[in-house]
Amino acid sequence: MNSDFIEALADLEREKGIAKEVLLDAIEAALISSYKRNFNTAQNVRVDIDRNTGVIKVFTRKTVTEDVLDPRLDISLDAAREINPNYQLDDIVEIEVTPRDFGRIAAQTAKQVVTQRIREAERGLIYNAFVDKEEDIVTGLVQRQDARNIYVDLGKVEAVLPLNEMMPTDKFVLGDRVKVYITKVENTTKGPQILLSRTHPGLLKRLFELEVPEIFDGIVEIRSVAREAGYRSKIAVYSKNPEVDPVGSCVGPRGSRVQMIVSELRGEKIDIVRWVDDIADYAANALSPSKVLEVYVFEEEKMVRVIVPDYQLSLAIGIKGQNARLAAKLTGWKIDIKSETQAEQEFGRERTGDLEDDRHNLTYTE
Repeated sequence: MNSDFIEALADLEREKGIAKEVLLDAIEAALISSYKRNFNTAQNVRVDIDRNTGVIKVFTRKTVTEDVLDPRLDISLDAAREINPNYQLDDIVEIEVTPRDFGRIAAQTAKQVVTQRIREAERGLIYNAFVDKEEDIVTGLVQRQDARNIYVDLGKVEAVLPLNEMMPTDKFVLGDRVKVYITKVENTTKGPQILLSRTHPGLLKRLFELEVPEIFDGIVEIRSVAREAGYRSKIAVYSKNPEVDPVGSCVGPRGSRVQMIVSELRGEKIDIVRWVDDIADYAANALSPSKVLEVYVFEEEKMVRVIVPDYQLSLAIGIKGQNARLAAKLTGWKIDIKSETQAEQEFGRERTGDLEDDRHNLTYTE
């Protein structure tokens, strides 16, 4: 090694952010192992690299003792004082034992250490860059596919999109640009591993944040999301400003905003409903697009019973129960849906009010 090598380490420090002193300490530690391995010695040694010239020296370290049990590790007081008269018992004496051909070994070892540290530093930079993007949306290029995963190029790293995290409507070919949701970022021994999803409800939420300025600015809030990826989703929104319509803001002029999201999600249907604090109103909104006549709230059971017109029953329940299932996920309450006829037959229902007038005073009378 020479001064050019020291300058090269300084350049690495500026370009990669790896401290030169850290690299030199790592090289010195690696050279100790290399020395012992190549020269088959059990000596206690220290390697020193001159920080200015790059000159390498190897020193054996021996303890000053009265009785020398192992000449490789011990030195007598008399022998130590021949080197320096100030040595005392239990002092450590360093004697240079640098081999003549140690430069070649040192160069190979240094190259391996520097390469490894650069790789670790780059992995660290990638991890730090993406760990803050966990639960966020990114755009990448479809790189390749195997039996279980699609691999997406995110620029500095290749991320993993499991096939079971893709929507049924997703069809990708190599080179396609795709928006994905980062579910997890892990720092493994092989480098950062980034897991992606196209089915996560967070993807829908982030897409609305990108497309709707009122959400980005904090005027409109997304209070809840329920999703059956590729088929249908429901999103509940609320406006802090009474003059701003949260549903209209998300739909956009002529439906332009929501259509951009529907297009990105390959035609997934999206119901945008108004969030309200009253669970009766909220449950009725959540069952959109069906019309709701009455809502009965059972607080202890955390359940609502919803009465809909006979002709709206199938719409309220949805195909294979999808609409009702999503409404329950959105509200966090169990929803029991009955048609007018069913309610009258089962409960002897007698309407005491109208949903639009007063939901709280609606009761069943047996």
